[in-house]
Amino acid sequence: MADLLGSILSSMEKPPTVGDQESRRKAREQAARLKKMEEMEKRKKAEFRKKMEKEVSDFIQDSSQQKRKYNPMGKIERSILHDVAEVAGLTSFSFGEDEESRYVMLFKKEFAPSDEELEAYRKGEEWDPQLAEQRRRLKEQAAQEEAASSQTKTSQACPNSNYRDKYSHLIGTSAAKDAAHTLEANRAYGCVPVANKRDTRSIEEAMNEIRAKKRQKREDDTGAHSSSS
Repeated sequence: MADLLGSILSSMEKPPTVGDQESRRKAREQAARLKKMEEMEKRKKAEFRKKMEKEVSDFIQDSSQQKRKYNPMGKIERSILHDVAEVAGLTSFSFGEDEESRYVMLFKKEFAPSDEELEAYRKGEEWDPQLAEQRRRLKEQAAQEEAASSQTKTSQACPNSNYRDKYSHLIGTSAAKDAAHTLEANRAYGCVPVANKRDTRSIEEAMNEIRAKKRQKREDDTGAHSSSS
């Protein structure tokens, strides 16, 4: 019986010591502090959302404003502001190099920013519509000048010269026509025909040969006429 009673007593939970009681008290106090902090954080978020909803509503009703820039704020505040803006039907963006400098900008739907404007904000620059329009015009002008320059170079690479008129006073109209025909451009192979690409003679050499052939032909015609006489 004594052994049974001793076994029962030993299995029963011992009363907490002074040290255990202190640990439990601290744990309860810490849990209470955490709960209080969570409630305060929740209340702050609700108050901030209410404030942003009021500011967003005022912004929408103010017809003189197209966009609104906020001061840098934390990630949670930015998230709340983005959510409020989306519910209100606005466009919102965050800009800034690092977490401490990031801020939110709101835009009304009818005044949504262009890609150029967004790029300026991402670079940390102020958006100037007049300067942007001036840059756009300069860019278009540069593109037009480049296109004109390219067209000029193409024309110079494939000249459309009239060799018959150019050399007719030297070798005669018929010979010049033959020379021009020999040097006629072939569109499929560039400005010089494939056959002429293998011909290493210059233009003057080709015309000299044509003149020699015509001279020989005249002499042959003259000799034949003399023989018939």
